[in-house]
Amino acid sequence: MPFKPLFLALTLALAPAAHAANLSDIFRDAQAYDAQYAAARAAWQAGQEKAAQGRAGLLPNVNLGGNLRYNNVDSSLSGGDADFASNGLSVNAAQPLFRRQNQVLYEQSKGQVKIAGMQFDVAAQDLILRVAQAYFDVLQSQDNIDFINAQKAAITEQLAAAKRNFEVGTATITDTHEAQARYDLAVAQEIAERNSLDIRLRTLEKLIGKPAGALDILIEPAQLKAESDNIDDWAARAADGNLQAEIQRIAKTIADQEVERNRAGHYPTLDAVAGYTVNNKQNFGTTQVDTRIASIGLELNLPIYQGGLTSSRVREAVANQEKARQDLENATREASLQARQAWLNVSSGVARVQALEQALTSSKAQLESTKLGLQVGVRTNLDVLNAEQQVLSARRDLAGARYAYLLSGLSLKAAAGSLGPADLAEIDRHLKPAAQ
Repeated sequence: MPFKPLFLALTLALAPAAHAANLSDIFRDAQAYDAQYAAARAAWQAGQEKAAQGRAGLLPNVNLGGNLRYNNVDSSLSGGDADFASNGLSVNAAQPLFRRQNQVLYEQSKGQVKIAGMQFDVAAQDLILRVAQAYFDVLQSQDNIDFINAQKAAITEQLAAAKRNFEVGTATITDTHEAQARYDLAVAQEIAERNSLDIRLRTLEKLIGKPAGALDILIEPAQLKAESDNIDDWAARAADGNLQAEIQRIAKTIADQEVERNRAGHYPTLDAVAGYTVNNKQNFGTTQVDTRIASIGLELNLPIYQGGLTSSRVREAVANQEKARQDLENATREASLQARQAWLNVSSGVARVQALEQALTSSKAQLESTKLGLQVGVRTNLDVLNAEQQVLSARRDLAGARYAYLLSGLSLKAAAGSLGPADLAEIDRHLKPAAQ
């Protein structure tokens, strides 16, 4: 209906303007809302308790016990029958003096705390990448819609010109049909792209828990540059600094300690013990007495034979130790591979952007030449439509290449384990508020 565009325009004009947001703003919102990141934070908090649990095996263990009983004694002795209540209270304490297993377990708990912290760092890097991907996906869809609208405007001019030329007899109806077909195709593309934009906006909203509003857009032309370090430097940096590789490195240390912990099952244990027990109205024949017992001393336990359990656990730990070593090797190789792939994407991304910038310039020049050729009769309306389509494709590919370059740069730093919010702030320098 004809009043719908006017109604929509008035609605947008009267609506309050949304605050423009850059990458860093979106990331901070995602940190506060994203469920996946919140789950990682809870896992990190849980992991911090491993140290306290490991330390507990080295500290005193104190227990308090008590009892209250009613006793009925039926004895064959003369006068031995009795009905009485008794009660007791005991306090026992033990301080490990030598328990090698507990000492190793405490060292393992420190490594587990480090792993929990590094897994949280991995989640933070993953959130940065997810936010950047969702952000640039929205910008890409917005760009595509702008490009399609520009193409529709150009096709509309060609369609009007074709109709005029047909009316005066200087062109056939074919030119009109071709222009109309291109316009209808552009409308269909716009519908599909608007649907894609809506989906991508919902994806971004899932991260931040609210409508994104106006997003800052990429400055054109963005100043893109290749990485100064070579590919081998980045691969070596990733092998040493990649967070997943570092997690596996700590896991390998824990596996080494697990072998030692299980071997300690053959060692003796020595504890300092103390206790105090109160028993009231204990029955000794026909006599009921109260007792107070205090004790202090050492307890030594030497395992001799446990059915082969300890030896089996040692063999299991040795096998897991080898598994951890192989996992570490795989993680290190994978980190180097990721760094090499990202470095190649960054380097080729710069070259691709430059090539597409030149292609866009050439396509615009070709379009102008084709329009001039149409005026002098050496080009057809279809040639102009094709040239306009080529300009649209070049603009779309160029925008996508710029976003892909920025994402590759973030992936490269993630592979090396150095990705952080400061890298988003650096990209924000290449963004500007969208024109209202």
